[in-house]
Amino acid sequence: MVDKQLALEWYRKMALIRRFEEKCAEGYAYAKIGGFLHLYIGQEAVAVGAIGALNDDDDIVTHYRDHGHAIARGLDTNALMAELYGKATGCSKGRGGSMHFADASKHFWGGYALVGAHLPLAVGLAMASQYKGENRLAMAIFGDGSTNNGGFHESLNMAAVFKLPVIFLIENNLYSMGVALHRDSSISDLYKRAASYGIHGEAFDGMDVQAAYEATKRAVEHVRAGNGPVLLEAKTYRFRGHSMADPEMYRSKEEVEFWKQKDPITTWKARCVEAGIATAAEFDEMEAAANREAEESVKFADESPEPELSTLCDYIYANPIGQTEYQPV
Repeated sequence: MVDKQLALEWYRKMALIRRFEEKCAEGYAYAKIGGFLHLYIGQEAVAVGAIGALNDDDDIVTHYRDHGHAIARGLDTNALMAELYGKATGCSKGRGGSMHFADASKHFWGGYALVGAHLPLAVGLAMASQYKGENRLAMAIFGDGSTNNGGFHESLNMAAVFKLPVIFLIENNLYSMGVALHRDSSISDLYKRAASYGIHGEAFDGMDVQAAYEATKRAVEHVRAGNGPVLLEAKTYRFRGHSMADPEMYRSKEEVEFWKQKDPITTWKARCVEAGIATAAEFDEMEAAANREAEESVKFADESPEPELSTLCDYIYANPIGQTEYQPV
């Protein structure tokens, strides 16, 4: 088991992700959040464990279900909620919304909406690090549905050929939107696809934060030693629908309830208390702190200003050339 400080911190982060997501669902119901909203509830252990095994300057690119990854990376929850509310104080100035959280200072290069399209970006980041002789690695996080498209296979092949410092992390929650894994994949253990490219592959229990941390730690050591990329598969499950618009007609309530018995937050607390690592009261304090932070993020977002109309053309290019200010007609 881990020490007390780490056990409580992992719990606090997982609880914060859960409470933040619940506040997102409320905000969406009140029409304060527009567009699509993909909640991460149920998968918290993957983000907290896997990202916790990285260095602060390792690069991360992820998919549209990115709230949990951003919080695990340490992005400011006020800025994240404000981003969801489309406010000027958001982490992407209110222009990205749910699927495009980003913070360059955290080497968190964004959530990407197109399935699997961000994997080549992780390969590019890893190639740049290798070319410059840096010790930094890249992690690409994606769902099981991404493993059936061309970008996945091309990225793994190129990373393997050049022995690039990159970790590919599949969050296998058993469904590509509403399509069950056994209907769109010829194999159920997706990490085995690593063998096709001669790289190391490993699966772990994605409902167990310690398992996520230890598996990723092994992958980090493998990659930093110059042995090339690793393919990790987290066996996990989302408790909510694919998005807020999902009626979940493709899975039974019994199946969802089965997986809720594996809730990564409650099981971690019970395990640590039973092992004598910390008391239930100490975990409750962490949960209360998470609740307060989630509440404060909503207040901050509510009170933040809308982006000024004059900034409509800002941030389109990294280095704007000429007149880009919006001119009303």
